[in-house]
Formats: sequence, C-alpha cells, structure tokens
Amino acid sequence: MPKKKRKNIRYEIADDIQERFADIVRTLNLAHIDLDKVVCVRSYGSSTRRVVARCHGMSKVLQIAMRIKAFYVLEFLSERFDKLEDKEQEETIIHELMHIPKNFGGGFRHHNYVLEKNVRLMHELYQKAKN
Repeated sequence: MPKKKRKNIRYEIADDIQERFADIVRTLNLAHIDLDKVVCVRSYGSSTRRVVARCHGMSKVLQIAMRIKAFYVLEFLSERFDKLEDKEQEETIIHELMHIPKNFGGGFRHHNYVLEKNVRLMHELYQKAKN
C-alpha cells in the first residue's frame, strides 16, 4: 500500500488574533500574562481532525539552556478557527490563554482546569467588561 504524502504545515504570525488576545488579557486584567512573551500564530495544513487551537509552552530545561524566560505560542489552526463565529473564536482564545498558569513558568494548566464551563464564565466576564 503506498504511503500517503504528508502535507507540510505552514505557520505565520497572526496579528489579528494577537490583538484580540491582548484585548482579552487587558480587559480581564490577567496581570500574570506577559504579553511580550506570548505569540499567536495561525497554522495551515494540519491533518488533525478535532483540534482548533493549541498552547505551546517552553520547558524549564530549554529556558535554562537558551538563557531565556518562559515563552508561549498559541497556535490557531486556520482550517477550523477561521470558520468559527466571533463568539466561538473568543472562547477558543480564552481557552488557550487559560492553559497558561499564574506563575507563567513555561508549563501549562491541563483540561481539569480549562473546562468548558470555566471558559464560558471567563467569556461572560469579558463580555460584561466590554459593555
């Protein structure tokens, strides 16, 4: 059986999502999030079927080896994220930022904390603060 040809995944900085992310962080007053150390990227060509976005942290060993502090990349899969309504996109951004722990140390919070009900609650707080 012939092997399937793998698509190359392509990444680009997502300034539009970065602006929305920064607005959410500022509006919710999430002071533990260092906006200079979180970058939002849009990816194209992923073969994953259910993922809309991912949070990537930098392990402590890499931070030490590279002599830098923690850094996070929030990846948004264009094929799914871009088709969502604005509210769903905001909830997805909030979901990913909730993976970043309060110590901003490079690790991440798991889905036992980043639950749909917590995401919706934060989204409601965001909407109220915007109005």
